[in-house]
Amino acid sequence: MRNLRKTYKDVVAVDGLELEVRAGECFGLLGPNGAGKTTTVEICEGITRADFGEIEVLGMNWDAHARQLRQRLGIQLQETQLSDKLTVLEVVRLFRSFFHQGPEPSAIIGLVQLGEKRNSRVGGLSGGQKQRLALACSLVGDPEFLFLDEPTTGLDPQARRQLWDLIEQFKLEGRTILLTTHYMEEAERLCDRFAIMDHGKVIARGAPRELIASIGAEHMVEFSAGRMVDTAALRRLEGVREIRTENGNTQLQVMELHRAVPALLEELGRQGVPLTELRTHSASLEDVFVALTGRHLRDE
Repeated sequence: MRNLRKTYKDVVAVDGLELEVRAGECFGLLGPNGAGKTTTVEICEGITRADFGEIEVLGMNWDAHARQLRQRLGIQLQETQLSDKLTVLEVVRLFRSFFHQGPEPSAIIGLVQLGEKRNSRVGGLSGGQKQRLALACSLVGDPEFLFLDEPTTGLDPQARRQLWDLIEQFKLEGRTILLTTHYMEEAERLCDRFAIMDHGKVIARGAPRELIASIGAEHMVEFSAGRMVDTAALRRLEGVREIRTENGNTQLQVMELHRAVPALLEELGRQGVPLTELRTHSASLEDVFVALTGRHLRDE
């Protein structure tokens, strides 16, 4: 993608985006709702036309090679509506008929663990089973490049992890995957590299550990207190890189947990501030996003 731009009425959905997805990797697009992830993916898929910029997929472009590209891509949309009256087998057989090559429908159904539901109607499937069926429809043409737009949104934790296992299996087969998500845990588990989007722009990109290291802190310390805290004094504590306060909670980005926590407790005691809650965790992608934008990834 080179200098990609797309505007809807008064909203700039994609603003000068430049990205490269390497063959054989799972690349993640992260960002809150409205960041421009889905619009970006739809341009790559040939569903939406960009106002400006260039897009190249598998060495081709949509203006000259649309028919060839459709045979080599697998697409799972953010929402997939399938006929409730069709059975799982009928749906997969229908989608398989659109492609010149690909595995047998029964093999795909087995791959997404819907063998016991092959003769069940779509209307009777659970949310997780419908998502796996949508994934099956994206795989029937044996695609080289797989687009997954928030594939686990709305799923319970067990169904989400089942889908993660399937995506990891596709990675091992050498497929290239472009995944959009607003679940940081999902991105950390599945993606080799990713870009964080906000307001149509990429605000950070790289491998998970690289981005976490970029905020200059290895650990996060969060606490709640019974009254106001002198944060200026906390900033002077050894190893404290940054401080944020939000909804009565204070968060410190620190380098060495074993030094920062005792120093924090000593300072709070000196200020006479009663501590009501204390939590620590290793720095994560969520912390990267908060450091870059001042808000959490899943904020509306």
